[in-house]
Amino acid sequence: MSGFDDNPFGEPTIDNPFADPSVQQVTRNTNAQIRVDDYNPFDNQPQSQKPMTYDQPNSGPAIMQPTQEPPAYTKSGQQSQAAPKPTLNTEELQKRQEELERKEQELARREEEMRQSSYNVRRNNWPPLPEQCCFQPCFYQDIQVDIPLEFQKIVRHLYYLWIYHGIIMLINILGGIILQDAKIIGLGILYTLLFTPFGYLCWFRPAYKAFRSDSSFNFMVFFFIFFFQFVITTIQTVGIPGSGTVGIITALKTFDNTAAGIITGILALIIAIGFGCAAAADLFLISKIHRMYRSTGASLAKAQQEFTTEFLRNQHVRSAASNVAAAAVQSQFNQNQNNTRY
Repeated sequence: MSGFDDNPFGEPTIDNPFADPSVQQVTRNTNAQIRVDDYNPFDNQPQSQKPMTYDQPNSGPAIMQPTQEPPAYTKSGQQSQAAPKPTLNTEELQKRQEELERKEQELARREEEMRQSSYNVRRNNWPPLPEQCCFQPCFYQDIQVDIPLEFQKIVRHLYYLWIYHGIIMLINILGGIILQDAKIIGLGILYTLLFTPFGYLCWFRPAYKAFRSDSSFNFMVFFFIFFFQFVITTIQTVGIPGSGTVGIITALKTFDNTAAGIITGILALIIAIGFGCAAAADLFLISKIHRMYRSTGASLAKAQQEFTTEFLRNQHVRSAASNVAAAAVQSQFNQNQNNTRY
């Protein structure tokens, strides 16, 4: 009868899950009761299925601890870490300001010169005459702008040599006054009025233009005329009697046994030495410039070719040539007309 219900008159237990004998056996066993709070589902699992745990009790999530805490931001700390700024006194600031102003003015001047040169509208500035003067400058001259940097020194030396020639000619007139020689005074004034402006036009300007544009033709003109300048200065140094200059011969003739003669002779000898220094400077510069000219590979053929090109390109020369050709054609036409009539 174990297979039948204990109470046949009770409610059927076929759908009651607790009527299962195995469940009833578990519920009857009080020692096998487990509280829900103490239940650990991983106790009965094998060792290989248990989750990995840390040995430390109450292990939580890993947190990276900084090795060193950054210092708290404070105003005093910021000021202490900032590098001290150098202090400049008023004098140094004023010097820097003046230097910047000079550089700014020089840059503005260079820009103005470059702007004017690009349009070829340079204003003549030589000779440096005042604006109230009735004569105006005839040439534009600026060695720092026109001449390349490597040739500026030699061009300045040429310019200073031309000034020195003018000064020694004026001193020669003064020597003629001291010697009371009318011929020296008269010829000295003539030489000063001729050689000073023509020296600038005939040998300094060609040298200036030669170094400015690397012109072989202007170099040839300079060498040709400056060589004669050297010869004339050498003659003036010698001081041939009646030549109009106080040279060595003239100075030696002025010496005598009197004190006035000795003083006058010394002054005349100083003037003669001045002419000699000018001749030596002429020889030195013409030799140096000739070496520089030959080192560039220039030749006479190049100068001739450049002269032909510049000569034919000149507007005045072309106008004159066209006028001459037109006159020749008109003359030939008139001659043909006269032959036809007869």
